[in-house]
Amino acid sequence: MTPEDSFRPRVLVTKIGLDGHDRGSRIVAAACRDAGMEVIYTPPWQTIAAVVKLALEEDVDVVGISSLATDHLIVPKLMTALRDAGLGHMRVVVGGIVPDNEEKMLLECGVRQVFHPGGTMDEITTKIRDYAREAREAGAHADQEQAT
Repeated sequence: MTPEDSFRPRVLVTKIGLDGHDRGSRIVAAACRDAGMEVIYTPPWQTIAAVVKLALEEDVDVVGISSLATDHLIVPKLMTALRDAGLGHMRVVVGGIVPDNEEKMLLECGVRQVFHPGGTMDEITTKIRDYAREAREAGAHADQEQAT
């Protein structure tokens, strides 16, 4: 077994704010699980503080936020809260209905990628695996810097 074979990303799939439409997030969570990832799934209506706490407790690599009703507009506050908690190495992705001008704002605040309707589950899970690897490497590098 190679290290690549044993790599198992840890992904938190959640919804923040008041958007209760969770079908898409459930589909992505199942696809990630089927692709060999460890998935922590929450019901809708999570607070930013709850997501940060869970991301820390579960030591996730990627936080996936689903948005269909403009709740992606509070993701910049989530990004700040993750950095403030020492979790800046985690990668955050957003999926759902995000207008182009709002996508730019998300990317500028540190979101790694926005997935739009029509993307395949293979594309999404491949990217999430890549971002999880980035997060692990960034976290290990940060740990090394703290140790010196």
